[in-house]
Amino acid sequence: MMNISSKKGLEVQLSKLKSFSDPKVSLEQYTTPSDIAAMAIWHAYMKGDMEKVSVDLGCGTGILGIGALMMGAKYVFFVDNDEKALDICKDNINKLKSEGFIGSDYKIINEDVSQFSEKVDVVLQNPPFGTKVRHADRSFLINAFRLADIIYTFHKSETSQFVKAICEDHGFVIDEKLDLKM
Repeated sequence: MMNISSKKGLEVQLSKLKSFSDPKVSLEQYTTPSDIAAMAIWHAYMKGDMEKVSVDLGCGTGILGIGALMMGAKYVFFVDNDEKALDICKDNINKLKSEGFIGSDYKIINEDVSQFSEKVDVVLQNPPFGTKVRHADRSFLINAFRLADIIYTFHKSETSQFVKAICEDHGFVIDEKLDLKM
């Protein structure tokens, strides 16, 4: 397996992935920018959180989970309820696997994120922000709390009080907050 030795190297590889050709607005499907995904994955890697079992909840085209695989995750679950998005995710994984960037095991699961129940070490997610359906990110967060002790998640800055409150309600503490422009 080829090693990624820098955040920039990770970003370059992630920038080659296919994104949504026809995103579903109702599901708030959008592609996580490769620079943002690389920054989050590299940050988790530097903290020692990428050499574990992870799940990419609402994986879409798979950028976060693929980044985890590229950085040495033991195993990654890719979970989404959209078959077309999962087809793109499979293509992205196969491309990087054929180029020698992915060597770890993974499983692609077509189901709603609230139904996924496998215990993991790390949750990665860029959930819907709730612009189409109020608090659409709530089910992602609640299930993430059930699945792992370490969660990397993206949310709009306007919802920070909501995120903080739901974390407190479930006994979670926000260790770090990064303000990013997406």
